[in-house]
Formats: sequence, structure tokens, C-alpha cells
Amino acid sequence: MALKKVSSLRSTLVPRAVLAVTSAALLTATLATGCSSSSGGSNAISENLTGRGPITYVEGKDTTETGAVKQLIDRWNVAHPDEKVTFKEQSSDASQQYDDLKQHLQAKASDYDVVALDVPWTAEFAAKGWIQPLKDSFAIDTSTLLSPPVASATYNGTLYAAPRNTNGGLLYYRKDLVPEPPKTWAEMLSMCPKAKEAGIGCYAGQLAPYEGLTVNAAEVINAFGGSFVGPDGKTPTVNTPQAKQGLQTLVDAYKNDDMPKEALSFKEPESQNAFTSGKLMFMRNWPSSFGDAGADSSAVKDKFGVAPLPGKDGIGASTLGGYNAAISAFSKNKATALDFLRYLISEDAQHIVAQGGLPSVRASVYDDPALIAKMPYLPALKDSIASAVPRPVTPFYSAVSKAIQENAFAALQGTKSVDDAISGMQKGIETAGS
Repeated sequence: MALKKVSSLRSTLVPRAVLAVTSAALLTATLATGCSSSSGGSNAISENLTGRGPITYVEGKDTTETGAVKQLIDRWNVAHPDEKVTFKEQSSDASQQYDDLKQHLQAKASDYDVVALDVPWTAEFAAKGWIQPLKDSFAIDTSTLLSPPVASATYNGTLYAAPRNTNGGLLYYRKDLVPEPPKTWAEMLSMCPKAKEAGIGCYAGQLAPYEGLTVNAAEVINAFGGSFVGPDGKTPTVNTPQAKQGLQTLVDAYKNDDMPKEALSFKEPESQNAFTSGKLMFMRNWPSSFGDAGADSSAVKDKFGVAPLPGKDGIGASTLGGYNAAISAFSKNKATALDFLRYLISEDAQHIVAQGGLPSVRASVYDDPALIAKMPYLPALKDSIASAVPRPVTPFYSAVSKAIQENAFAALQGTKSVDDAISGMQKGIETAGS
């Protein structure tokens, strides 16, 4: 698929027995080969601050057509022959990436120096003392970066990672049916009769009970002014009129047949297939769908446009995807690792990232005419990311996400009222942080 990149939603389940064997092997290997001192994470943070030398960068499988990660590292290594970076490429499966990182850092292993974290993991790894806070002598300049990706790398008021690449949701629309994209949910839903006249569905996103539903529910709740956790990452804040209004909008759209009934089974591929086969007027999806929608085999080639997601009164609140790059608290060469983080957010490095189809964290990259010619969705994506909201920044993200998606799905199915679903989210988040 053209331009298919990390959306922070990839997760392929594997047999538990395989995971157990793999995790045990990884733990044994790390304990045998790479342990730091016996100090905990909090002590390790103050160690090896001036260490320089070769480092290892760990990230999921590089699926870019340009081999962007290898390009980044090759360019660094030419300029730093005494501080070369080795790329440890993980699998393409997000859950396996997480397990691998957790095993190494929990074991205080020093063989992973810089690690790429799916954005929801950053707060957890920070809270556990596994990654280096980027403050004082380790501060990095984020003034040229888009602020939402920076927020996704911040926990409890402290920056813990450098945003490596980001991602945001887009509204795909049939410009042959609606020449101008809607800016609000109300405006979009008012256009649905046009879809019915054309004999197609009006809108769909990703509403199956998985991480995608957390993203979709969070986007509409955030767009209407709701939130999920306080600055401490623990206190639930979702039980508000704003959150209820947002979820009610999504639920009403489904109940009123403004979404096809099968939308409750849609993940990214299903919603994309519905749109590219001409069965939807509006679709919420990631930039990775752009190439397929414009392919020769697509029923909507030359008939679609992209825009930021709709909100309550204007541009909505996309949920962020992407990777944050963090320094392991157990690295022996933290000074080199810090320089590498600064390199990853540099103008040159971010152009390599963007040319590989990964949305950049630097605002200036979105204004490059050559990149816009290759990826026409960039202006809309820049607006989407500029108004985006990170997923709940909490060290208990998995439990918080489960509370959001389970209760949102119950409300969509009609087995819970919106009020009860929001109360259920509040309770689940409170339990997660207790």
C-alpha cells in the first residue's frame, strides 16, 4: 500500500505461548548481556550523562519505501565515525515491540540506548523511571516543532522524548458529491441526505471494539471540549457535559443511519475498502489511505479530497499517532544519545522522515512544494495535527483505553445510555489509576 505508515494502531495477536517463550528468551538474553548497575531507574537517570561512544537505536520494522530509518542512521554514521548508531529493527507488530522494550528496560539492560516509543507508551515508561527526562543539561529545543507531538512526549510537566514522527486523522470526502468539505459535525451530518440520494453510506470511521474505537471516540469527545485524565495522568476528567455531548453526537449519527450498520465492525482496512469502492461519502482515516484512494483500481480516483476532521465549531481534534524517541535510563553513552535525539528532529532528518511518508514533527516541512506535489494531503494534515490531542497521557494507558472503547461500543450498540457509558469510562479510569 502506498504511503502506509505507523498509525499507532497496528496490533497483530500471536499465541500466548509464543509470546511467553519469546519474552523469557529476551529476558534471559538481556540479563546475560546488557545489564547496568543494580540501581533502580531513578538512580540510573543520574548516571552516564557524559558517556560517549557507539549506541543502538531500537524501532519497529522500517516499512517505508525509501528505507527512511536506514537513511537517517547512515547519514549520522558518516558524520560520527566514532559514535556510530546500530539499528536494532523490531518486528512490525506493536505489541511485540512493546514487550521487547519492556523486557530490556525492566531488566535495566544497557544495550538499548535510544528507543522508539509508540506515543501512548511514553508516560508509562517515564513513570517507571526507564527513560531519561529531557531537562536541565539534557533539554532539547522544541520551538520549531508542532506542539501536539511535543505534548505527546511530555509527562507530568516534563519532556521525556523527542517526537520522531507524528500522524493525524483526516476526513476523506467525495468532492463530486460535496464540493466543499464540512468543518463541523453538524454540517457534515446535514449533508448525509446527499449520500442517501446516491445510494451510499454517509460516514464511517473505525468503530470496532479495539484501539481504533478509542481513537475515534476520543476525537469526537475532545472536539466537543471533553477530556479523559488530568495533568497527573491519573485523575479521571471524562464525566462532563462536553464529553457527553461529543459521545452523543457519535451515537446519534449511528442510530440515525448516518453511518452504515456494518460500521461497528470497521477497522482501518474495512472503512478504507468501503470508501475506495464508492460506498461512502465521508471517511475518517489516516494519511496512509490516500495512496489507495487515488489508485487506478479505486472507484473514487480523482473524485475525492481530504480535509481536517470536523469539530464542534470548526476544525476537530485528531488523535495523534507516531513515534517518540527516548533515551534509555540505562544507556552508557547518554551524551551521544542526546545528540542523536537532536539530530532526529533536525530539518534535514525530518525531510528524510517526510519523504518516507511518515508525517514530520516540524511545521516547516509541510510547506515544502516538492513534498506537497508528492503528498497533496500535507496542508490538510498540518492543520489536523496542529489542532490534535494526544491520547490520554497516563502510565495506565492500556486500562484507560479499554474503559473508553468498551463503554463507547456499548453506547453505540444501545446497551448503555450515553450517560451510563461516560460514567463507566470515569469509573474505569479511576480504577486504572488506583
